[in-house]
Formats: sequence, C-alpha cells, structure tokens
Amino acid sequence: MIYITFDRSPKTLIEDLGSLAENQHLTILDCFTHGKGDGSEVFSKFYEKDGAQWPYQIVRINAPGDPQVVSEAFYNLHGTMTGDVRFVFDSLTGMQDLWGGEEAIGKLYSRACPRLYELGTIAYWIMEKGAHSKRLRASINQIAQVAIDLSVNRGKSALTILKADKRRPDALNRPLVYWNDGLDVAFETETGKGGNIDLGGRVKQIRNRQSMPQKELAASVGVTPSTISQIESGTIYPSLPALFKIAQVLNLPVAAFFQDRSTAVDQVVFSGGRTRINLSNLPKRDVTGHRLSPADFDADAEPYLIEISAGEKLSAHFFIHKGQEMGYLLEGRLELKIGNRLHRVGPGDVIYLTSELPSQWKNTGEGVARLLWVKIR
Repeated sequence: MIYITFDRSPKTLIEDLGSLAENQHLTILDCFTHGKGDGSEVFSKFYEKDGAQWPYQIVRINAPGDPQVVSEAFYNLHGTMTGDVRFVFDSLTGMQDLWGGEEAIGKLYSRACPRLYELGTIAYWIMEKGAHSKRLRASINQIAQVAIDLSVNRGKSALTILKADKRRPDALNRPLVYWNDGLDVAFETETGKGGNIDLGGRVKQIRNRQSMPQKELAASVGVTPSTISQIESGTIYPSLPALFKIAQVLNLPVAAFFQDRSTAVDQVVFSGGRTRINLSNLPKRDVTGHRLSPADFDADAEPYLIEISAGEKLSAHFFIHKGQEMGYLLEGRLELKIGNRLHRVGPGDVIYLTSELPSQWKNTGEGVARLLWVKIR
C-alpha cells in the first residue's frame, strides 16, 4: 500500500491509522511536510525524532508543488515493489490547493489513472464534496471505473454507488446506510437493523427546553462544544459513557432520548420534583428558574417556577420564546415594563403575553417574588 498524503502530516496520519500503520507493507509518500506544511520545523522534527523507530517506510517529497516530481515519485516506488500494490491518494482536493487549480490535478488524474490500471494496481482517489467544479467531477467519473459518494446524515453513514463500470449493481444511485467496527463493515440492508431514531435532535430538543447552552452542556459532560454540536446535528453519535453523562446532566433517564411523544403523553402524575434551568443571560443571583414538568415530556405547555430576589431588577425577559406566555404571581410584588408602559403585579394577578415581551422586571416587594409561568407553543 502506497499512501500519498497532501492534507495530513505523517504523524497525524499514523495516529489516524492506528494499528493499521504498524505494517511493513505500508509506504507513506509525504507531500505534506514541504507542501502545506511549508517545511516548518514543527513537522520536520518528526523525521529527526521518530525516524529510526518506524516499522513502515516514509518517503518525504521535497518539491510536492511540482506535479511531475510527485508522479515520478509514486511510479518509482511502484517499480520497486512486487505483488498486489494499491494506492491511496489523499486527496485530489489537497493537490488542487497546493498546485493552484484544477487543471494540474485533472491532467495528472487523466494520465495516471489509466497507467496505474494497466500496471495492475487499484488506486483510491479521495476528493472533498463541493470543493470542485462539475467539469472536473464529470471528467473524473468518466475515467474512473468506480465512483462512490460517502455522506453522513443524522448520524448515519451512507454509501452511494454513482458508477460501477462493467457491473450492474441493483443499488446504483441508492444510498446504502452502513457502519463499521474497525475493518468490519455492515450494511443496514444486510442486518435488518433499520430505524429512524433522531438521537441528536432529541438531545437538542431537551437541552433547549432547559435553556441550557451547548457550551454549558459540553463543559458538564467533559467534551467540546463542537462535539455537542455534531451530536445534535446528527454528524456523529455519542459514546455510551457520554450519552449516560448527557442524560445525567439533563436530569432524565437515557431511555428518554429514544421515546417519541406517544410513549409519555398519557402519563398523568410525574414524580421527581423540579429541575433547575438557565434563564437566558440573566444573573443567577438575581433570578432562578425551575421547570416543573420532566424535560422529556412533550406537551403543548411548559410550566416553570420563577423566583426573583428582593429588590432585584432584571434587564430582560426570562425566555427567548416565539409563542404565547402567561404567569400567575404566587407571592411578592413585581413591576414589568413592556414598551413604554409600566405594569404592577400583586399576588393572585395573572400576566398574559402574546407577542411583545417585557424589557424589564423588578421585584418591588420585601421578599422573594414567586411566579408560576407557562410557555405555550
């Protein structure tokens, strides 16, 4: 296997490959260090430190910006090998960035692909989706024997065969959902493990109901905000420990992520008390909020208990919400400002908001003001 890397340094590539890299039959053709790496000392040091320890071969190309130098390097490497030799070009997009346009990579591909085929090799050419013109993609698909599109949607990986020369696969142009465990690949159609669980969407829905920012959830779980974002968008699935931790932080059972509305809508009584939530960007010392129904309960009205400390003035409303809202003051005295109007509220008074939200709340009483508040979808 000859792995030609333009986008990743040898150190990063070896880490990504893991145990697969520890193979005497692997040769890495390094077009990164003096390409996108600009010959930086941080990348060159890798050769000084680890060179004598490699169980594989790494060949550094000193002029990867010249397509002719690169092509001669991999042809020469191939000439020293016997048996079944395969190539991975990672990637055409990286070549384009280094060589300054599509013309150079189109010329290399159109010449190298047929030649490698005649030499009895198999070459895998990787290109990023949306990074190239239709003209180049059409030219590549015309020359290639097989063209495959890989995508991820809602946490599910899909493989779509766009072209299979001299073959007539039944699955042509049809996404095939798959997953892999190491080198083992399983297709959903083979295992019968279908399903449409939107795990990420469910996490996002419950997090938003608790008014918890992604950053706060990430910090509590021990991952980056980017990881939470990818989970919620369905790009990745969380690990089992991470999923349990997310459930713990959101104060609900893991099973709640896999329930639809019909599984809980008939429940009448909920135990477990109230759940502390965040209230927009309001200081926690001034106001606290508790959700009174479980975070995984999908209803048309969401009840909350709002408590405002004595003498405190809030510079914004509790929620960012597009629907209707109403409240009932249990105890204390409040003033709320809507536009230029000031409204005074006493115990037992009801507040009903349809569109315009208060720009200010103030506790005018001597003790904590407690407000039963309901968001209506």
